Amino acid sequence: MDTESEPYVRLATLRQLHQVVADLNTARSLADTLQAVADGVVNGLGYELCAVNLVRPDGDLVVAAFAGSVAAESLLAGRVGSRASWERRLNMGERWGMLRFIPHTEGWVLVDDDVPQWHTDGPPPRFPDEWHPNDRLYAPMYASANIGGELIGVISVDKPTNGRHPGPWGCEALQMYAFQAAIAISNARLRANMQRALVRLERDQQALRASEESFRQAFEYAPSGMAIAEMGGDQHGKLLRANDALCRLLGRPASVMRRYSFSDLVHPEDVGLLLRTSAEGGRAELRLARRDGTYVWVSLRNSVVADTADGPRFLLTHVEDIEERKGREMQLAHRASHDSLTGLPNSAELRARLSSRLCQRPDDAVSDAAPDEFAFSYGFGPDEMASPMGAVGGYDLHTHTTAPDESVDSGSKGLAVLFCDLDGFKSINDRFGHHTGDAVLIEVARRLASVVRDGDTVARLGGDEFVVLADGLGPADAQDLSVRLRNAIIPPIRVDGRAVRVGASFGIGWAGCGMTADEILHSADQRMYIEKRSRSRNHRRAG
Repeated sequence: MDTESEPYVRLATLRQLHQVVADLNTARSLADTLQAVADGVVNGLGYELCAVNLVRPDGDLVVAAFAGSVAAESLLAGRVGSRASWERRLNMGERWGMLRFIPHTEGWVLVDDDVPQWHTDGPPPRFPDEWHPNDRLYAPMYASANIGGELIGVISVDKPTNGRHPGPWGCEALQMYAFQAAIAISNARLRANMQRALVRLERDQQALRASEESFRQAFEYAPSGMAIAEMGGDQHGKLLRANDALCRLLGRPASVMRRYSFSDLVHPEDVGLLLRTSAEGGRAELRLARRDGTYVWVSLRNSVVADTADGPRFLLTHVEDIEERKGREMQLAHRASHDSLTGLPNSAELRARLSSRLCQRPDDAVSDAAPDEFAFSYGFGPDEMASPMGAVGGYDLHTHTTAPDESVDSGSKGLAVLFCDLDGFKSINDRFGHHTGDAVLIEVARRLASVVRDGDTVARLGGDEFVVLADGLGPADAQDLSVRLRNAIIPPIRVDGRAVRVGASFGIGWAGCGMTADEILHSADQRMYIEKRSRSRNHRRAG
């Protein structure tokens, strides 16, 4: 992950992390879950070897799953390491967040302990962060997000595919994955207990009475939310029973919970997802309302259960609080799409927002022909004309973005792209240093954002270049906006008791269907340079 500062690499890593976490939740048994944990590290996190060491009831840790090498798996699978030896390793390792790293220079003291491990030789590292074959990196898995929680197991990784120690982004990804793996393993154990209880419920009356108490305890004392709801009929989805964990999560007592169904509590935007999950069974991530009016992100898993007399069925719902994980995902997505210095959308996000407004065919190419003529000229038949996407891949349903005529006052409006380049910024950087330059960029970003309307976009393209997207403007409106933006930038900026000034040159381009985002930005950039040269000549003449 040597280029992990690049937004597209972060997004790729985030997608991989999402995929391997999704794979964890599809495993049907504890053994499948443990193997999915090991496979996910190798397939999605950039390591060639991974061992999952699971805590046994006696406290020792057994190698329960392995991925990356058949030879190493045959050597280590099923072997046990004592709890004392593992705690020694976790306590002596360097703390990388919740991870523990033992460099090869210190690992020699562990050669004789009983923790199962593989041995490989290699040359000394050529640079400080190069991975050595005897380096050790562990990701403990705890029953809660805190290190003080119960230890479930330890993920041991080796051989990063890029040959380097993981950077902050890689450590964060492995740490988040270990947290999700711990949840998946706990859920697998819980599901196994619930399945055993449900099997007993399907036996004769005597077995049913015996298993009822087991089910009650598993339901009532489950660490995550559980509910039983009606299925079918007028009362479909109505809650019959909710455990204490679910009541605490939503801030509602059990007596009040029985007045609701999940459709009464779900966020309006998630109703369709809930209905599909309730009808078919399965899993969904959605938002439920708390008593105080706020919403909490949960992972909701439904199981359709029939009673022993083959009578009405009901839904057994497992509700897991994922607010913290969702917050991290949103934070990671924001960091990948926004500039770390100014907090503005970055170049990738700017291009994505601009491209989302455009189709590949200009408006005049669609309007020149009647819909039927256009469809059949491109090989579409009557059935395809009636499809939701329309005759031309959705162009007939698309509101085309066109540039207003700048030569006449036609009153037409368009999507203006204002390319801004700061004047005099380089001299400030050279004279006062990057600290002052960064402070200037932050203040300029704030001033630009204060001038535009809600819904407009202010983005940092890179260096001292900014771009403003403003929809619904005519040529005169765009010129007026550029003047207001320039006037907002010109006043002195105070940094460490010193007042500095920068100017700004603006070029106004217009977005239009049939153009790419790069073409539009290049056009605005060229107009900015024309204005900058013109203002420079006028300044010399005035002097």
